[in-house]
Amino acid sequence: MNINCQFDAGNIELVSGDDPQDIRLRVRKDVGDEHLQWFYFRLSGMRDVSCRLIIENAGECSYPKAWKDYRTAISYDREEWFRHPTEYTEGQLIIDIVPEQDAMWFAYFAPYSLERHADLIAESLGYERVTGHHLGLTVDGRDLDMLQFGTPGPDKRNLWFIARQHPGESMAEWWMEGFIDRLLDPDDPLSAVLLEKAVCYVVPNMNPDGSIRGHLRCNATGANLNREWHEPTMERSPEVLLVRNAMDALGCDFCLDVHGDEELPYNFIAGAEGIAGWTPRLAALQAQFCATLANANPDFQRVHGYPLDEPGKANMTMCTNQIAQRFDCLAMTLEQPFKDNADRPDLEMGWSPERCSLLGRSAIDAVMSVLPKLR
Repeated sequence: MNINCQFDAGNIELVSGDDPQDIRLRVRKDVGDEHLQWFYFRLSGMRDVSCRLIIENAGECSYPKAWKDYRTAISYDREEWFRHPTEYTEGQLIIDIVPEQDAMWFAYFAPYSLERHADLIAESLGYERVTGHHLGLTVDGRDLDMLQFGTPGPDKRNLWFIARQHPGESMAEWWMEGFIDRLLDPDDPLSAVLLEKAVCYVVPNMNPDGSIRGHLRCNATGANLNREWHEPTMERSPEVLLVRNAMDALGCDFCLDVHGDEELPYNFIAGAEGIAGWTPRLAALQAQFCATLANANPDFQRVHGYPLDEPGKANMTMCTNQIAQRFDCLAMTLEQPFKDNADRPDLEMGWSPERCSLLGRSAIDAVMSVLPKLR
């Protein structure tokens, strides 16, 4: 038997593996921080052997309530990820399985590798409507890429879409893949009209360092990027500073920050209701966006979500609040589940990369519905 995580986004520690019915594991913390929850590892050499894998420190993870009704993502080929029954008891996450092949992969959610990210950037740059921008380097010296869809003009709106501030929320980049695919579709009339009236600035992965390190929420310095938007620095959070500087230079009329939520089994929007500059205009725009997205894709809903911030009590270190106040614009956080969509469950696949991508495609409809009233 062998347990290994020495690959892109890998995260696990093997405590003991002498007994296939008592394989003991622990999730590693993010570097420089106390967060932990993301795991991704390979089990090999146990074909047709009954195995019990026990993650001992599941109860110490950042969101222990997230394990309720959770099912592990498993793959034999790292392309198709299915869900497997998983038990959470007495602070331990338990996976009972009989592998059907010589190697299989286990993950908190279907990973989105940096290699796939590089392919996404490269493929996008092959289209005339796309311009690539190298914003700078991350803490570990990786490229921070921004894709520009469309040509700027005096009457055009500047729309921003960013994802994976929290690297373990890989569903955010699967969403981006669908969103970008539709923007690139030459036969999609809605995308064509959108790019006639607006420019889309897209950062598919805000945190490539944390992604490859197998972090849940932080970059290479231990900074939670979605708590760095008020005073980012090149030393601690260059990823945020570089993107915020680009927003200041290019302008921002709309911003969607794509995430995943560990506990809530729904797709929902979190807005900037707590900022000092929240107005009926922004409230109406947000309501219109949400209503259109719900009509375009039944996987999105408007009932469940986070409690609203009290007026004037917004956390200004967060992207949505900082950008909404800074530019007096509609800024929102889109959350997706790690588990399944409780309103439309899929017992085999759960909330999957395919459904993330479809939700990303549907966002074009919602953006178009608010575009005429953004300014």
